[in-house]
Amino acid sequence: MIQKDVIVVGGGPCGLSAAIELQKQGLDILVIEKGNIVNSIYQYPTHQTFFSSSIKLSIGDIPFITAIDKPKRNDALVYYRKVAELKEIPINSFEKVEDVTKVNTGFHILTDKEEYLAKNVVIATGYYDNPNHLGIEGEDLPNVFHYFEEAHPFFRKKVVVIGGKNSSIDTALELERAGALVSVVYRGSDYSPSVKPWILPGFDSLVRRGEIAMHFDADVVKITDSSVTVEIAGELFDIENDYVFAMIGYHPDYAFLKKMGITIDVESGRPSFDEETMETNVEGLYIAGVIAAGNNANEIFIENGKFHGEIIARAIEAKPNNVK
Repeated sequence: MIQKDVIVVGGGPCGLSAAIELQKQGLDILVIEKGNIVNSIYQYPTHQTFFSSSIKLSIGDIPFITAIDKPKRNDALVYYRKVAELKEIPINSFEKVEDVTKVNTGFHILTDKEEYLAKNVVIATGYYDNPNHLGIEGEDLPNVFHYFEEAHPFFRKKVVVIGGKNSSIDTALELERAGALVSVVYRGSDYSPSVKPWILPGFDSLVRRGEIAMHFDADVVKITDSSVTVEIAGELFDIENDYVFAMIGYHPDYAFLKKMGITIDVESGRPSFDEETMETNVEGLYIAGVIAAGNNANEIFIENGKFHGEIIARAIEAKPNNVK
């Protein structure tokens, strides 16, 4: 059985940042990632542009230099791969953690490939692998997607986009540019204030010109392979569609967190943890990154979640039983 001081579950930017800070303390660490590093960013749309500047996305004191202020998806993939190389972060990719159990000496970690013992564990799994669901008929049909990659396959197709925040607006814009016939259904009464300010005017212009059909105060009640049934002010109507993108957000893997013994607040979805150490209610078990925000996807990002690793490293270093 392989023994480590700390195992970091999740190889996203916040997990990598935590690994770097833990290595600075001289700790023997390992990152275990079920995909490859920054797997969530890999799943972003091909032409995705980040909201933040490259400086704010940098980790480990390694500059993230791009030709333009706001990097694109591929820029980020190249950068984080280079960070992993330069910092010599030990990463077991394409290995899934199935169980983390508290034992006398720390934690027993079982994966689909190996067993480990670690004195401490950091959970930095993010939430992008767990899309929110509407809980309606037809949501599991093969023409319904929760992730958007590329618009080209939907040329001249009728596409309904559900949601009204950044991912929905970005998806609708890409689809319209590729020649899709786009309708957007959003339960809000106006555009979300979280929508990126540099894309909203262009989107609203397309709506005003009738090139994108925008439905506010609208709830989707049923999906079929050829239509979406929508309710507005008590009235039902159908929107013809070939495909549906339900871009309504994502959430942490609550079942995985609860299985480890972490207490979850029912209303907020926020795990129980000490903000000064990032240690959960399970001693020696820490969280890093967006999962600390629970259901609030607008609270923690790479830009501030990357600092969790430094907090965790200091907390572990300060423990009296910490032995390197």
